[in-house]
Amino acid sequence: MKFRPLHDRILVERVESDTKTKGGIIIPETAQEKPMQGKVLAVGKGVTLEDGSVRALDVKKGDTILFGKWSGTEVKMDGKELLIMKESDVMGVVEG
Repeated sequence: MKFRPLHDRILVERVESDTKTKGGIIIPETAQEKPMQGKVLAVGKGVTLEDGSVRALDVKKGDTILFGKWSGTEVKMDGKELLIMKESDVMGVVEG
C-alpha cells in the first residue's frame, strides 16, 4: 500500500530493541518497553506558514529518529505496526 502523509506528518517504523540483557537474560515480550527509535518511511510536504509559503521538514525519508514514549498514532498497514506523528514529536535524528 502506498501512503503519503499530509503537511508536517511523518510515517515511522519502530526499530526493534534487544530482547536480551548484556548478561544474557532474555526479556519476555510482556516486560519489554516499546522502542523510542524508528526509521522514517515517508514525510509530508511541510508546514504551511502564515504567509502561505511551505517550509520543508527537517527529517527526510530514511532518517533514524528518536521520539517520545507516547508520540504518534499507531496504525497497521500491510501487516506492519507503524506510527504517524508530527515532526514536532521528533526529538532528534540519529547520525552516523
